[in-house]
Amino acid sequence: MTLHKGGSERDRRLRAHPVNPFYGEADPVAGMETSPPRHTLPAGPISPHTAYQFVHDELMLDGNARLNLATFVTTWMEPQADVLMSECQAKNMIDKDEYPRTAELERRCVAMLAHLWHAPDPSAAMGCSTTGSSEACMLAGMALKRRWARRNPDRYPGTARPNLVMGANVQVCWEKFCNFWEVEARQVPMEGDRFHLDADSATALCDENTIGVVAVLGSTFDGSYEPVAEICTALDALQERTGLDVPVHVDGASGGMIAPFLDPDLLWDFRLPRVASINTSGHKYGLVYPGVGWAIWRDQDALPEELVFRVNYLGGDMPTFALNFSRPGAQVAAQYYTFLRLGREGFRAVQQATRDVAGSMAERIGALDDFRLLTQGDQLPVFAFTTANDVTSFDVFDVSRRLRERGWLVPAYTFPPNRQDLSVLRVVCRNGFSLDLADSFLADLEQLLPELRRQPAPLDRPENIATAFHH
Repeated sequence: MTLHKGGSERDRRLRAHPVNPFYGEADPVAGMETSPPRHTLPAGPISPHTAYQFVHDELMLDGNARLNLATFVTTWMEPQADVLMSECQAKNMIDKDEYPRTAELERRCVAMLAHLWHAPDPSAAMGCSTTGSSEACMLAGMALKRRWARRNPDRYPGTARPNLVMGANVQVCWEKFCNFWEVEARQVPMEGDRFHLDADSATALCDENTIGVVAVLGSTFDGSYEPVAEICTALDALQERTGLDVPVHVDGASGGMIAPFLDPDLLWDFRLPRVASINTSGHKYGLVYPGVGWAIWRDQDALPEELVFRVNYLGGDMPTFALNFSRPGAQVAAQYYTFLRLGREGFRAVQQATRDVAGSMAERIGALDDFRLLTQGDQLPVFAFTTANDVTSFDVFDVSRRLRERGWLVPAYTFPPNRQDLSVLRVVCRNGFSLDLADSFLADLEQLLPELRRQPAPLDRPENIATAFHH
């Protein structure tokens, strides 16, 4: 979650504004004639209608989620899913004794994912729902570390410091894991046109203290798949030479729900014996509103039993492995609804349509002389592009800023080490972003270009400038 500070002294001194008589119903109990304070609790209650109107009007200043081409998170579901979620908001996912059918839906989703990702014995696979891929990655990292500690009882806890190998392009949750659980993050920097982890770079950083290698199926920076099979083959060869047995975790936050349907012959999942665990985000290409993620382990050996806690104070015996405890069951119900509603062929059709939109947009942007494509949208439905080498009047940050004026949120950012010199724009296509909307986006982009070309130089950009949506 984003970290916030409390209201400033100036905020607390702001005077309340008069309330429009038409704004809400008369409220003789509260006697409210001015708006409630923003940074301290109001002195008393107001009517539910008036409270709703205050919050509703403030939220109108948010951007339009459907026009947000920065987020991977689902922004549209069917009305029936909305109803299901509202019916389950009050159900506590952890209370499996009180809500056994919700727990059963979670179990079915785990079984479906284990089968989808080719677990050798789906009935032996272990898994759970989480609040998202960030929590799922934390759980997978903890399992890797505990397995390493088991293999090295004389070295840990001691002078040895465990390490985790990954590309510099990983999502920030992996840096958090290494920081929180005191693991050395060994990150492979980008070099030239290699924008993610490769097999040789991964194995070069492995040693007897390596708890695992993280391979990302769908890089946040450009949408490309990392070569999971090649990494596993290189680690097999490393074990033959040195005896080091390094497991792989696949961060399939996005690609875990794309590759099974659009790239069925791609080897990346439990068909590779070295893959110990996989995570995905149900709220990304799993097509569910936030927040729900999934973590699946190949078998019980991949998930040490001592990490699983059993509680009975909610009734019954409940094994739990999660960072969070109480959370709503709505997203799990919605995930099961989506699996049931679409099936394999439905998922294939939805994901293919999304990839087709991404490919079409990438092709049309690549045809403009002002830009150069880095990826094509042919793996994740995501592509990155930058300005052409001969463009000197504007940069990607100018493009992002001007698109925000039209309501489009397209993030501009620099790549990680060693390609901080490369600044890009990234477009994420999701279910609900149609070819018609893509046409509107391209039309707005093309209308902005003549004015951008007339700039004498890129505008100055303060280092702390936000690239989020602003009115």
